[in-house]
Amino acid sequence: MDTKIATDRLRLSFGETEVLKTISIKVHKNTITGFMGPSGSGKSTLISVINRMIDFENNVRIEGDATIDGTSILDGSINPIELRRRVGTVFAVPIPLPRSIFENVAYGPRLKGTSDRTTLHHIVEDSLKKAFLWDEVKDRLGTSALKLSGGQQQRLCLARTLALKPEIILLDEPCSGLDPISTAKIEDALSELKSEYTIILVSNNTKQIARISDFSAFFYLGELIEYDTTEKVFTAPSETKTEDYIQGKFG
Repeated sequence: MDTKIATDRLRLSFGETEVLKTISIKVHKNTITGFMGPSGSGKSTLISVINRMIDFENNVRIEGDATIDGTSILDGSINPIELRRRVGTVFAVPIPLPRSIFENVAYGPRLKGTSDRTTLHHIVEDSLKKAFLWDEVKDRLGTSALKLSGGQQQRLCLARTLALKPEIILLDEPCSGLDPISTAKIEDALSELKSEYTIILVSNNTKQIARISDFSAFFYLGELIEYDTTEKVFTAPSETKTEDYIQGKFG
């Protein structure tokens, strides 16, 4: 399988505190890779390196490398704004813009210079369909996005990400505050999207990782303990620590 994202002996510290400890991992193209592990294991920090959100943190020291399509994303010549257009991110708490549903999705393409109304309509419809939200909102695109339910807002944020046509989608606990029905819709959307995108899903919900991930990585205290196909990790883990975490003995 083609490697889309890779880290090579990646180490990251905040001051004297080492948060990522020599992480080497290859994320395959057009798959869903689940990152799991207890809070403080380094999952979110790792994706903040991939989307270069780590740039906004203070007192950070990084060693090793991280690449997309074989090119270093930590190189000083890389434009982080351009990188973030290739790497879309959906966070735990949905933050819709205080605008209409339509304008939430059209906002990014407008910033990139798309002004043709027909083109924008096509982008909005396509993105909302891919996020499994179109049927619920197609008759009220002019309504404020703030009136949507939490689950709908999260899918709107996914649609907003898709409208920018990224290559990679990072999701950091996207279902943490959602009901089972909303969670299922996001999982269905992600399962469809992996044919076009490379997806990393950070979740503390091991059952969710087991349901929809093709590959699973287990992190603990900044270390990558185990990484393999989801079937292998969940049915025959190599490490006792992985098995204990999956069985809920800690975390």
